[in-house]
Amino acid sequence: MMTQQFRKLALFGYFGLWLYIPLWHLWLSPPSLGLDPWFVLSIWLIPLIFPLRGLLKGNPYTYAWTCFISLWYFLHSLTIMVSDPAERWLAVGEFFLAVCFFCGCAYYAKHRGRELGLSIRKPKNKAKQ
Repeated sequence: MMTQQFRKLALFGYFGLWLYIPLWHLWLSPPSLGLDPWFVLSIWLIPLIFPLRGLLKGNPYTYAWTCFISLWYFLHSLTIMVSDPAERWLAVGEFFLAVCFFCGCAYYAKHRGRELGLSIRKPKNKAKQ
């Protein structure tokens, strides 16, 4: 039961980033320094394309490695919160979605992996005791 709630949390964070990033970089605060907003947008959305199929299928392995992708958005939001007061509140939104994405992915992978009997740990040998 908890497993599906973690999956919903991960998908909320994932699709939230899909919606929030274009909103931020195209309308709320387009990039300065003469950069094309569509180029900046593509840099932020391309990493989110890779895990889409596995996330929709509920593959725990995909959820596990997708945690690393979520850290990209987590670090970006923290950097903007510290360095750019004008975009601080936009970064807080990204931070919230990235944390939901990370926690949902990590806990879904853990619980679903246990349900399926998957493990990265070696079984303990009971004969040695």
